[in-house]
Amino acid sequence: MRVWLSGRASPSQGEDRGFEPRHPLHKIMKKYYHRKLVRDKIPETIKANGGKFEIKSIEDKEFEIELKKKLLEEVNELISAKKGEELNELADVLEITKSLAAHFKISFNNLQKYQLEKRQKRGAFKKKLFLIWSDQPSGG
Repeated sequence: MRVWLSGRASPSQGEDRGFEPRHPLHKIMKKYYHRKLVRDKIPETIKANGGKFEIKSIEDKEFEIELKKKLLEEVNELISAKKGEELNELADVLEITKSLAAHFKISFNNLQKYQLEKRQKRGAFKKKLFLIWSDQPSGG
């Protein structure tokens, strides 16, 4: 599915008739090329703000790739977040994590259960331990 709201001048606005349209939209409207996965309501927000856009639905394989890229994007935003912005960025990371789990057909409850099992086996990060060296390649 593609939605085209690009704002290009149509033939009825003078294209291909040897003169410029009175208000050539391609000279008025600036386009920002994002080329990335966005949340479901972003197109509605753009439209509500009077903006134009182009979107497409993507297949599962591309969706998986784009989700992983989005996770990296959100993690980088968390890393560079200023004090007080962490909640917003962590919420984004969690949303992507939930979307990835759903994509892989892993329920969030199952993911949380596995997280707890792993925490019981290997621990959490509460002690703030930083491994400097060990004689094992994986650190334990």
